[in-house]
Amino acid sequence: MIRLFHISDVHFGLEDTDALEWVARCVELERPDAVVITGDLTMRARHREFAAATAWIRALGVPVTVEVGNHDLPYFNLAERFLDPYRRFRTLQGAVDHGIALPGLAVVPLKTTARAQMRLNWSQGRVAAGSLAACLAALDALPQGARALVACHHPLVETGTRGKALTRGGTRALAALARRGVLAVLSGHVHDAFDILHPTESGPVRMIGAGTLSQRLRASPAGFNELIVGNEDLTVRVRHQNVTTLV
Repeated sequence: MIRLFHISDVHFGLEDTDALEWVARCVELERPDAVVITGDLTMRARHREFAAATAWIRALGVPVTVEVGNHDLPYFNLAERFLDPYRRFRTLQGAVDHGIALPGLAVVPLKTTARAQMRLNWSQGRVAAGSLAACLAALDALPQGARALVACHHPLVETGTRGKALTRGGTRALAALARRGVLAVLSGHVHDAFDILHPTESGPVRMIGAGTLSQRLRASPAGFNELIVGNEDLTVRVRHQNVTTLV
């Protein structure tokens, strides 16, 4: 059995400090095998926000993998956004992994952010051909019999939550992931938890979203997902302070 804590949308700079302290206590007491963070560590990609995120992650004391979110790209420095959009995100190196391997289970990243898009709202998701190819190559390189979770920031298709993702290329990506038989696709962005089985031309794919640990709440309070990967199944519990819900 493998236990993961799946968190998302911490938004350091507008974080919920009580929720972060609670999650840190949960990690200290329960010692999950790893923590998976599906993007938006920061609010405006400021250096001090990444520094605070790095300090919090280091203090957890367990393996952590982080995927980049749209809020983790520079907002105010357009030259940096176009020339080196992930430079600040790379300051996390040494504190986190980009993808992670556990006994019999891998968490493989899929980038859904873009420095710019041919639409007004650059915060929405996009799965570029190169990003999908890198994810599929990592999946294909796994040892035979290894199971995989894919971690991205944006839900690849709409999930029925209040927030919208409108991810371009998401349907194509889900079909490719279905052919690889991934256990689930983990994401965030919409600030509410979900757990759905989405049909594709290549079979169904489970999509699991975590809520937020920030002050930017939508339909539910701050919380995270606890994932239990057994020999035959994957169980998800949505956890809020003093409340645990089986999805």
